[in-house]
Amino acid sequence: MNTPTALIIEDEALPRQRLRDGLAQLWPQLQVLADAEDGDHGLALALDLRPDIVFVDIRLPGLDGLSLARRLKGLAHIVFVTAYDAHAVQAFEHGAIDYLLKPLAEARLRETVQRLQQRLQWPPAQLAQWLQQWAPPTLAPAGMPPPPAAPLRWLQASQGERLHLVMAADVTHFRSDNKYTCAVTAEGEFLLRLSLRDLLAQLDPGQFWQIHRAVVVNLAHVARVERRLTGMEVLLKGSDARLPVSQSFQSRFKPM
Repeated sequence: MNTPTALIIEDEALPRQRLRDGLAQLWPQLQVLADAEDGDHGLALALDLRPDIVFVDIRLPGLDGLSLARRLKGLAHIVFVTAYDAHAVQAFEHGAIDYLLKPLAEARLRETVQRLQQRLQWPPAQLAQWLQQWAPPTLAPAGMPPPPAAPLRWLQASQGERLHLVMAADVTHFRSDNKYTCAVTAEGEFLLRLSLRDLLAQLDPGQFWQIHRAVVVNLAHVARVERRLTGMEVLLKGSDARLPVSQSFQSRFKPM
């Protein structure tokens, strides 16, 4: 059998390098021909290099991963890389599609490698029907505004080397941590690989309020709001934590 080849299409440098390193360790015979940081460049490379396998992130600048898979039309085995919530993961499982969750877990990558090694004996699966059934929620008919996406109910978060599914309702507040976000719950703190700004756009605006440039609070966990000489603070139920409210967000609490 010829040396198997692959292409990685991922816009974030750290997940891209981790995938490369993981594949090199678990499948040293696999030759990664190239990688791309956006969908348009990735599609051009895939059509030019004709790899056996394409690892593609769903959310990409330009052409998204699902649209890219449609364009390839069965030319390669596809593995979607996703940081989507549990609803999307469930859709992948029902469609028997290979997928990897970010942050990458070695055990999950090992399973995918083993499946791919067997699937290379057959032509790539035709994904057209599955892709038509599961379209990204942002797509809408021409001339029509996209329907609003449902707020996130589950969050994929890491704690050390372990991946967890955390209910958004259980999060007392979110705290910005550079490009990532810390989700604080009664069970501890979890790291989300999303900026606070990107996360806020996916949360229920009636339940989660931004009170500081680096803090978003879950109103269901707010015990009271206090005005002090140093400014306004939010106190949480069953916690000694005091969350500062920036001047620009204090007007939200005046009617309360």
